[in-house]
Amino acid sequence: VQLQASGGGLVQAGGSLKLSCTTSKRTFSSVVMAWFRQAPGKEREFVAGINWSGGNTYIADSVKGRFTISRDKAKNTGYLQMVSLKPDDTAVYYCAAGDYGLDNMDYWGKGTQVTVSS
Repeated sequence: VQLQASGGGLVQAGGSLKLSCTTSKRTFSSVVMAWFRQAPGKEREFVAGINWSGGNTYIADSVKGRFTISRDKAKNTGYLQMVSLKPDDTAVYYCAAGDYGLDNMDYWGKGTQVTVSS
């Protein structure tokens, strides 16, 4: 499965961005899709995940209330809506898919850069 993240860019603090993650498969068949991010000099961290079938969502405390994860099953596309962005949100954002759950991601896409200026 190939995943492609897009939608990153440069935004001022307080601004918004919406990331998209598309899959190469005709039908997304993994159990979950998730977003991770990695800032310079830091480890990659979980941001948000969604159960593809049921739509249950899981949001990291650091972004809760500001980030929303969703998916459009008809388009095989997942989204990460980010509002009230902070400079600390600056990172490369990756989408990933797990065949069995959030504990282990089986597929990773290339990241998209999000830069939040102060």
